[in-house]
Amino acid sequence: MVMDVDGSSEAGAGSPLTLAERLEHRRQVRVPARQNTKLTALIEAVNQDEDLYALWVAANVNAVDRLGMSDHGPVHVHIVANSSLRLLRLLIDGGVTPNIVSNYGLEPEDAEVVVTLAALLHDIGISIHRDGHEEFSLFMAESKLRDFLSDLYPTPIDTIVRSEVLHSIIAHRSGGRALTLEAGVLRVADALDMAKGRSRIPFRAGSMSIHSVSAAAIEEVHIERGDTTAVRIRVEMTNSAGVFQVDQLLRRKLAGSGLEPHLEVQAEIEGETEKRIVGTFQL
Repeated sequence: MVMDVDGSSEAGAGSPLTLAERLEHRRQVRVPARQNTKLTALIEAVNQDEDLYALWVAANVNAVDRLGMSDHGPVHVHIVANSSLRLLRLLIDGGVTPNIVSNYGLEPEDAEVVVTLAALLHDIGISIHRDGHEEFSLFMAESKLRDFLSDLYPTPIDTIVRSEVLHSIIAHRSGGRALTLEAGVLRVADALDMAKGRSRIPFRAGSMSIHSVSAAAIEEVHIERGDTTAVRIRVEMTNSAGVFQVDQLLRRKLAGSGLEPHLEVQAEIEGETEKRIVGTFQL
């Protein structure tokens, strides 16, 4: 049996993995909490929650094993959580105020809790179905949020944080409109998980499309401090096919995020020659 870090079994490698085998290889969520004690306590609770990890596994079974899509489980949410924190902190450093601060008088550290929870819970609805998963994620996340937030905040502050997380989750859907900075951060961070690892599972399963080919062309995504904006997204490509990821997928998530004035995107091809991704393509 060949096991991947995303918890999926390699196609054709034998019988499907059991739940026990998937849980045995569970990965811990790690984010740079810095001096945010609430975020530290949150991550400790998340890593002890077997129910949540099982939901990530179930989401990946639907996305990867049944639909042949890229990872939407433990690896994806880990990447999105770290990208969300990086984006949020650069925006704050650039003078942009999170809405949980401007609207409710809470602290930037509370905004970090919001974006981290939103990143970890935004795709759990795929455990039910990919179609309409954003709505499914809402009612599934609500009970998890009560568990996580009751130990971090008194009522009614936990109510506000819970509402802000749920707004971020629903705003990440196609055509979604973010009304808060935190929701916009999740919306963009979700699209930044576009590097070549995203194409590995579809290619391995024999799925070749502009989505898998363009993802294979993305070498690395950098979230940096911008020269004229708070944030610069720099995308390294080995083939110009990667432009699809930037122009179609990232552009679509950036639209409606509210981050447009604060973020610049730069895509560049590394080296003097382009890497060949596929030899032939047949319909």
